[in-house]
Amino acid sequence: MIRGPLGVGKSTIADRLSKEIGAHHVSIDQILEDHDLWSSGRLSEFLKANAVAAKQARRSLGRGVPVIFDGNFYWITQIDDLVGRLDHRHFIFTLKAPLAVCIQRDRGRDHPYGPLAARAVCAKSMRFRYGVDVDATRPIPVILRTIRSHFPQALPPSLDEQTAEEWHSRSDSPHRRPGSVPRKPFTDGHRGL
Repeated sequence: MIRGPLGVGKSTIADRLSKEIGAHHVSIDQILEDHDLWSSGRLSEFLKANAVAAKQARRSLGRGVPVIFDGNFYWITQIDDLVGRLDHRHFIFTLKAPLAVCIQRDRGRDHPYGPLAARAVCAKSMRFRYGVDVDATRPIPVILRTIRSHFPQALPPSLDEQTAEEWHSRSDSPHRRPGSVPRKPFTDGHRGL
């Protein structure tokens, strides 16, 4: 899961990482738009988007294809809900950049949201820490390497040659909790309260 404020580069990083590791990219914003779920930005709307995202993810995960979600993830409850819907190992990364950088990046979009939206989204999405913080002001290849450095060393460039069951059950993963059952969700890094 790639989370963070508007303009931080979530979709860019998720798209590039998905291509790099042969994963399915699921955008929460795209689901909200495609399914006409956005109304007032309430948690219930995002939980409905999670249901759609989890359904999409299960199809890919069932074929042994990893999934990368991207979204602002304003609430801990929203993250926990999505993770709880999927019985697979997961990693959560929060992309961080100064508000001025996010506003500047937003200005470069074909359809910018504007500084007020950037401020509001930044305030909501950065209220708590969750997962591994990643400096999104670094060059894209450095961000991708940073994220990949947290994946199990056994992760191949593409999972086409291995089943998800084999990969997720690896006992030699540096991210597996001692005594944990393989494929059960866990968060790598910090979880905010």
